[in-house]
Amino acid sequence: MKAAIVRGPHQAPVYGDFAEPAASDGESLVQVTAAALSPVVKSRASGRHYSSSGQFPFVAGIDGTGRLDDGSRVYFILPRAPYGSMAERTVVPSSQCLPLPAELDDVAAAAIANPGMSSWAAFTERARLKVGETVLVNGATGTAGRLAVQIAKHLGAKKVIATGRSVDALRSTTAFGADVTIPLTTEADLEKSFVKQFADGIDVVIDYLWGKSAERLLIAGAKAGADAVPIRFVQIGAVSGPEITLPSAVLRSSAIELMGSGIGSVSRERFLGAIAGLLQATVPAGFKIASKPVLLSDVERAWSSDDTMSRTVFLTTGALD
Repeated sequence: MKAAIVRGPHQAPVYGDFAEPAASDGESLVQVTAAALSPVVKSRASGRHYSSSGQFPFVAGIDGTGRLDDGSRVYFILPRAPYGSMAERTVVPSSQCLPLPAELDDVAAAAIANPGMSSWAAFTERARLKVGETVLVNGATGTAGRLAVQIAKHLGAKKVIATGRSVDALRSTTAFGADVTIPLTTEADLEKSFVKQFADGIDVVIDYLWGKSAERLLIAGAKAGADAVPIRFVQIGAVSGPEITLPSAVLRSSAIELMGSGIGSVSRERFLGAIAGLLQATVPAGFKIASKPVLLSDVERAWSSDDTMSRTVFLTTGALD
């Protein structure tokens, strides 16, 4: 079968022939229609992601949409290694195949599942967001961040604060539900803006950036004082860098709860429940995400494309039948 094959560490996938998968007991063979390219897919392919196996060759991709043998449409996640989602066929534990709502098409489901699940799980499983609370999305201008703004509102957030480095992109988040926008400018101005917002009360921070802006957020939360609303800070991504420098007094002098959301911090079963909730809500809630459908045979050209504002979705020949 044709697939996007990663032959070694730090190598982009190549389009070629890979051995056919065969389903064992408890598994399903999936005829893949669409698979999205995401930062975690690129990171795992390079061998840098903490969940990478380090074994090569393998087929790229961690999730997608397709058809089971009985013709039912499903979203699937985490195929059995060395198979991935960017292939004509893959094999997946049957418990990790979720039925797709009839009104949600394959490309939209493949595009929205991974970036939308990141905040849906963070809000519901880690932060336990309550109706009427205030949310700050740090890094709201990318595809995942814009979805986080929409999902926060859908789940009942009273106020959503969005941050981002691009002023124009940040301004556009108001159309998705952001009530306040804070550009990530100089550190001094940034900390003042954060302190002001924390003084008004922020319940949940969803962080896609880490790095300096996360440092400023945590320090500003501590400076807001012990009488401020306790803050649940959920770390999801590290676009700005994998490490921060944090004074120990920040945690001792505040009611900040610092936690992560990702593979390992949320059980696989609960992640699946979060994805199911997201997929069911996507059409009724009107969640919006820009996507770029591309044939899987073009994977070598499209792999390095900029996915900041839209999600590349690879289509197999089965999607064209």
